[in-house]
Amino acid sequence: MTSPEPQSPTPQPSEPESKDRVYRSVPAIAGGAMLLGIAGWIGVDAVINGEGRTPWLALAVLLLVVPLVVAFTLRPAVYAGDDRLRIRNPWRVVVVPWGQVASLRSAYSNEVLTESGAKYQLWAVPVSLRARKRAARREMRATAQARRQMGQGGGRGGAGAGSRLGLGGTHEAGPLSDGPVRAETDRIMDDLRALHEDRRAAASAQGEVTVRWAWEVVGPAVAGAVVVLILVAVG
Repeated sequence: MTSPEPQSPTPQPSEPESKDRVYRSVPAIAGGAMLLGIAGWIGVDAVINGEGRTPWLALAVLLLVVPLVVAFTLRPAVYAGDDRLRIRNPWRVVVVPWGQVASLRSAYSNEVLTESGAKYQLWAVPVSLRARKRAARREMRATAQARRQMGQGGGRGGAGAGSRLGLGGTHEAGPLSDGPVRAETDRIMDDLRALHEDRRAAASAQGEVTVRWAWEVVGPAVAGAVVVLILVAVG
């Protein structure tokens, strides 16, 4: 008789890992790519066709300019996870557990305030006053259209207006049922506030705020500035 082969344990399905929501500024990325292209074109031309100290000065300026452009356009991002908010700004990376977030504030810039009173700006989620004005105009037009529709329904009978208002009827006004029109960055801040409210009391969302300087950006920029100053002073 042959003994039965041992059965291999059935693998248990692992819980799906939650991925961070990533927020970045598309106009900033596009502008940064354009600036890098222009700087590279001018710099390479100066290195190839320049005379004397011009090629060295062009290289030094590129060493200074490229990190600055990357820091303020391509680098900023906001990563929102279930346990913490990670903010990648031009010069620093800030990790704030949701339990340490006091509030998310929107004024002329979007900021996160911690329980200790520290304030960190969300560079990747810039405030656009023009977008806010456009959203306000769309909201006014949607409200006016809804009122006109309710007025037309009221002229045919009270039941029509009542149904659009949701009073004893089954249909609500279309433009008003979707909520107010919001600018894109304001909607992002609303999502972050909702995530904060859901996760702030979770045990895994507690901890300390950590701040790390982005030396990979600061170092080349400082080195480029020093070289430029030396070349200008020498000659």
